[in-house]
Amino acid sequence: MRMTSINSKILRTLVIVDVIIILLSIIFFDIKVLWNTQIGFISASLVMLASMKSYRRMVNARVEHGIITTDDSKDVIDKLEDPHDLYSEEIVEDETVDLRDAIKEEKARMKENRRSLGQTLKDTKAALSVYRLGAYAVLILGFMYLNRHGLLHIPSYILSLSVPMLVVVYILLGNKENQIQD
Repeated sequence: MRMTSINSKILRTLVIVDVIIILLSIIFFDIKVLWNTQIGFISASLVMLASMKSYRRMVNARVEHGIITTDDSKDVIDKLEDPHDLYSEEIVEDETVDLRDAIKEEKARMKENRRSLGQTLKDTKAALSVYRLGAYAVLILGFMYLNRHGLLHIPSYILSLSVPMLVVVYILLGNKENQIQD
């Protein structure tokens, strides 16, 4: 598969930032900080790249099969805070409705919305992709290696975990702004 320009830009920027981190670690700090920054940076980069790849594959598969699961009737915050739509202002309560009938109707509506095992597995493909699981395994094993050998330096490790995420977000937002201006 051919690497797109945004992917190559992300990869180039991650390599450049990693070289800068290596130089800063060697010049200003000791080998312990260098180990922490490299293991943290590389494992976090792998997690970011694997997540992007798995989600891209999932979205492309959904587009190919025509599966669209957007519901614009509620925004994300409303879905999280009120998943059962208990505080909706649009619902008009009818006092003459029998409670048993209302419960039966709600159960029938919930049965319609119930997802099959196949649908659930299709949606979890991105979360359970081999790429992501492997990247998280590298992250965990790197942390355990540093901890076991007494090399763990938490501030540099945490900082190096956050840098790839910031780089990717910066590049994606910059790319989005460039597309808007064009």
